[in-house]
Amino acid sequence: MLLGLALLYVGAVLFLNGLWLMGHIDDREIAVINIFVGGLTLLISLFLAFGPGADAGSIKAAGLTLLFTFTYLWVAYNRFHDVDGRGLGWFSLFVAITVVPVAFDTLVGATSTWDVWFGLCWAAWAVLWFMFFLLLALGKPIAKVTGAVASIQGVLTGWLPGYLLLDGVMGPAAKAASTAAGGG
Repeated sequence: MLLGLALLYVGAVLFLNGLWLMGHIDDREIAVINIFVGGLTLLISLFLAFGPGADAGSIKAAGLTLLFTFTYLWVAYNRFHDVDGRGLGWFSLFVAITVVPVAFDTLVGATSTWDVWFGLCWAAWAVLWFMFFLLLALGKPIAKVTGAVASIQGVLTGWLPGYLLLDGVMGPAAKAASTAAGGG
């Protein structure tokens, strides 16, 4: 359920950050959702890493979630300070490179539709973080297209899977329910 909660709000922040990049939301106003989602994913990460039952898998999940956390908090920071965003751009390259093997491993180990979808989400996020590298660190004029990609990914890789996970329609919870009911 924590994954569904995190993805629901990752979807919101990606969608809104996309609108912001396309010029539909003010710089200072976009900081609100970035701070909220950064704080939420920080709390989830801390629980996964240090909460009851923490193990290697939950600590890995915490580490990967913190990549999102730090990105959103850095976006918020940049909205209140006179910086050019190059540091966030270089961090985005680090994240893009980091999540490529996560996408690969998730897809190779996929045993369900959810696993494939989640692997494709990781691949999509790698592309988006790379676009942020190009935009912020290298100054490429791709703000509008990066915004469009972020908004679309917000729906397809965040909001929709997050909602479906919370609703129990797909993902680990649905798989466990199906197995418990004799379906798998």
